[in-house]
Amino acid sequence: MQKFTVHQGLVAPMDRENVDTDAIIPKQFLKSIARSGFGPNLFDEWRYLDPGEPGQDPASRRPNPDFVLNQPRYQGASILLARRNFGCGSSREHAPWAIEQYGFRALIAPSFADIFFNNCFKNGLLPIVLPESVVARLFDEVAAFVGYRLTVDLPRQVIVKPDGEEIPFDVQPFRKHCLVEGLDDIGLTLRHADKIRSFEAQRLAAKPWLDHRLAG
Repeated sequence: MQKFTVHQGLVAPMDRENVDTDAIIPKQFLKSIARSGFGPNLFDEWRYLDPGEPGQDPASRRPNPDFVLNQPRYQGASILLARRNFGCGSSREHAPWAIEQYGFRALIAPSFADIFFNNCFKNGLLPIVLPESVVARLFDEVAAFVGYRLTVDLPRQVIVKPDGEEIPFDVQPFRKHCLVEGLDDIGLTLRHADKIRSFEAQRLAAKPWLDHRLAG
């Protein structure tokens, strides 16, 4: 998992409440068992004017010019500003996969759905909860200034605005540690690889029949 320490990025505003996971990555794209390739279909039904199916070439699609992520001023955005209850609906982990694979590193909103919130941390995304009034002010500033960028400093737990103002945010210490170190669940387990190997060797020495394998 990619480490998250300090990230500066262009901000894109998703000015809708209750954005659910089916809007983030529609159900037809859940057929894939791979954990890659979901970025082009992020917000697919809003982003394109034609219906999307797995395996389509994005270059052959008709983009919706009115959708925020298709507007030139937000190309290359890596921080998503959202309204309350972002990520509600089904618990599909494909939603944070699609957001991360599009290029976003951090999300800012007044609230997130619980399962989506947890899945973000497990996939290298930083979801930041701020008061609704602060988020509303950020929406106003993003609209007013083309190229509006923020710096997210996870070790210091602050967002730095273009004028230097700092906005503090909370994050659970264990989740912060995992993001800063780039540790997902597998990475956390592999930190104990030597102990696991030692245990397996001792177990097989004491109970060699456990190593029995069926003939082909």
